[in-house]
Amino acid sequence: MISVEAALEKILSHIQPLGFEKVSLLEAQGRVIAEDIYASRDIPPLDNSAMDGYAVRSEDIQQASSGHSVRLEIIEDLPAGSVSRKTVGKGEAIRIMTGAPIPRGADTVVQVEDTAKEDRSTQIFRAVPSGENIRRAGEDVGKGDRVISKGDFIRPAEVGMLASVGRSFVSVYQRPQVAILCTGEELVDVDGELEEGKIVSSNSYTLAAQVKDAGAIPLQLGIARDRKEDIEQKLRQGIRADVLISSAGISVGDYDLVKDVLKDLGMEMVFWKVAMKPGKPLAFGTIGGKPAFGLPGNPVSSMVSFEQFVRPSLLKMMGHHQIFRPTIEAVLKEDIEKEPGRRHYIRALVSCDKDRYFVTTTGAQGSGMLISMVKANGLVIIPEDKEKVKAGERVLVQLLDRTL
Repeated sequence: MISVEAALEKILSHIQPLGFEKVSLLEAQGRVIAEDIYASRDIPPLDNSAMDGYAVRSEDIQQASSGHSVRLEIIEDLPAGSVSRKTVGKGEAIRIMTGAPIPRGADTVVQVEDTAKEDRSTQIFRAVPSGENIRRAGEDVGKGDRVISKGDFIRPAEVGMLASVGRSFVSVYQRPQVAILCTGEELVDVDGELEEGKIVSSNSYTLAAQVKDAGAIPLQLGIARDRKEDIEQKLRQGIRADVLISSAGISVGDYDLVKDVLKDLGMEMVFWKVAMKPGKPLAFGTIGGKPAFGLPGNPVSSMVSFEQFVRPSLLKMMGHHQIFRPTIEAVLKEDIEKEPGRRHYIRALVSCDKDRYFVTTTGAQGSGMLISMVKANGLVIIPEDKEKVKAGERVLVQLLDRTL
């Protein structure tokens, strides 16, 4: 049995980023970009008006005020998307819309709120200095600037920037296909007949959802009965994927056959059993260089093990730099006792009050109680050597909810 840190180190040493693929602009959102992006042009391409108003020569309006207006002749109306062929001369103005290029001769824009239009002239009620209300060419991005770096996560802002620099397709890291197999004579699918002694295979769906939440692609292999030939047949399908996950069948019972079948299929076992609760019976190895995880069968154990080991692995495969859930310190609102020797992950509810985090457990912590994960937005991490943590102490909490 090894520590959580040792298990993570061994796992991640076997994980490498996948290759690249070209995807369309909107398909790139939520992916990690695999190339540096440079601006092929200035953005904006020309000096343009920051608001609706009048493009004028600043020297013509230096005497303007609310009590003493300056009258200028309007020589043109200039909408956004049009370029003026006229030059603003002394005593003249061009009515200009937001985004329209600044015409020749003008060096400032008076916002429409400081003016009053009269047929073919306008009154200016404010002296505006040169350059006001003008967005300069290249002030957002200059030609040749690197606007997105390889390894960046593509959010809506990056999508907009890619569009601005004219990139309709970009190179991103591939998403791993993750095969998921659940085993057990007692399991039926969600729509299956719940005969006496049978339960729904919730792990088939929670694991698939966790894979999707990480950004990877789940491939459900279904349910294998506790027979070696059935497990082997389904695992052979699974080893075609980039990652293989099995749930249950890796403990020491007479019907825990998955570990043996994986070895028969050529799995090089890296470790088995981790000093944590829930999630002690966890196996990791490789088959043909591909990572294979044997997760516990209890729903909470399976989910917590996925969070600690599988999720970081998938994120690394997809080129992410930040592969771990964020952690915070929070004030514990109740006593927690545990046996020493294993790290405990306690399902908990985190709240924030006056810039301080507080945390309380979700109640009973049985590894088969999926409701404890439903209620949780974090996991209190209790170190191996601790036997008791008292209310009022600060504890480390791994956040599961992005909104926190």
